[in-house]
Amino acid sequence: MQYDSLDDFLSRGKAALATGPVAIVLIEDDTEVDSTLRHHLDCGFTAVLALMPEGFALAGDVAPRVHRITHDVVGSGDFTAPVNRIIAAAPGLWMYYCFNGEYLFYPFCETRTVGEMLTFHTEERRDAMLAYVVDLYAGDLGRHPNAVSLEDAHLDKSGYYALARNDPANHNHPRERQLDFFGGLRWRYEEHIPAPRRKIDRIALFRAREGLTLREDHTFSDEEYNTYACPWHHNLTAAVVSFRTAKALKRNPGSTFDIETFKWHNSTPFEWHSRQLLDLGLMEPGQWF
Repeated sequence: MQYDSLDDFLSRGKAALATGPVAIVLIEDDTEVDSTLRHHLDCGFTAVLALMPEGFALAGDVAPRVHRITHDVVGSGDFTAPVNRIIAAAPGLWMYYCFNGEYLFYPFCETRTVGEMLTFHTEERRDAMLAYVVDLYAGDLGRHPNAVSLEDAHLDKSGYYALARNDPANHNHPRERQLDFFGGLRWRYEEHIPAPRRKIDRIALFRAREGLTLREDHTFSDEEYNTYACPWHHNLTAAVVSFRTAKALKRNPGSTFDIETFKWHNSTPFEWHSRQLLDLGLMEPGQWF
């Protein structure tokens, strides 16, 4: 289905929000659009919403399977607005959001659907799931000058860390069960990244409810949604592997000439398998086996 605007979708396409989980893919440019949509269709989302400019093309095997909504994510300058409108339209529904060139991985995703995982997560009385945005980059920038290559994808196998997240409303005391996570290209090239955008944590999977809003720092208005675990034990976490930072660093005139390669001694080829991310500690299964 194709819709002229988000208003059109919320008027004619509400059936797509009848059951979840629903994936919202915010398409900023024409890089790896089809592979992003295919990946999330394969995860088992009941509906995949593609918010994208009118002029972009979709592959023949993808277009009939997604809900295409005309929306200029870059031109609007606010990725939270469409997500928040969809949240308000479907309280109680599990949702996920990402950008093109990003791919969701969760424990055992090769054999289990995202719906199965979220059913378990719901039984643990959790309404949101922390994900780490793990930077991907092409190993050979000579062959892939935009830093994007599925076949030559690399990631950092170490260099990740967390700091306490202080609460300015409570004398800057650390918030309970909340941390700011850092690492990857945003850490290695932090001189080119504005400080508010250096974190790699994102509440990518969440259950919509009335009054809930997504904020620009990828956290939610309900602080419990921003916690990494419940009070009594560790919970599932996921990973969103992403070319978005590498692509931006090579596209930005202020950084592109400073970067001949993203590879360093802690780079390793990405195997496109959840086991690698589990072994590197970039997500964990919690009590789900």
